[in-house]
Amino acid sequence: MKQDINRHEILEKITPLIENTAMRFGYIPIEIEFIKENHRWFLRIYLYSKNKDVTLDDCENVTRSLNDFLDELIPVKYYLEVSSPGLERKFKSNKEFVYFQGRRISLKLKEPLEGETEKIFKGEIIDWDDNEGLTFLRFDDGEELHISPNNIQSAKLYID
Repeated sequence: MKQDINRHEILEKITPLIENTAMRFGYIPIEIEFIKENHRWFLRIYLYSKNKDVTLDDCENVTRSLNDFLDELIPVKYYLEVSSPGLERKFKSNKEFVYFQGRRISLKLKEPLEGETEKIFKGEIIDWDDNEGLTFLRFDDGEELHISPNNIQSAKLYID
């Protein structure tokens, strides 16, 4: 018998538990994904901390702390994956501009800025505002740019 699953409802139920558990270990879950792939459910949690690297031991500790509680809240068989977001992962939400403030990113725009021809920049996140967008320090000339949230196509951490 096929079971109807509302993944958004499940995410609403489990997100506070995941956030609290991750914070106990000094991490922020920057992305929580509950998705069906090849007829199997996956719960993926990507952890981040400004102060320390995400280790395999930390992922195991978070997994162990969550397992029993999640099993009570998720009514289907699922696979739990806890990891770091990875260095080349594209940002999935605007809140990542806040989390990664002060870090270097590669930024791709939908349209070039006024007076510019390029749409790809490398630089450092200075600030983020949900209405005003990104304040960004461009590496090649040290110019501070202000970029509307509507003009950002993609962003990812930039590693030299």
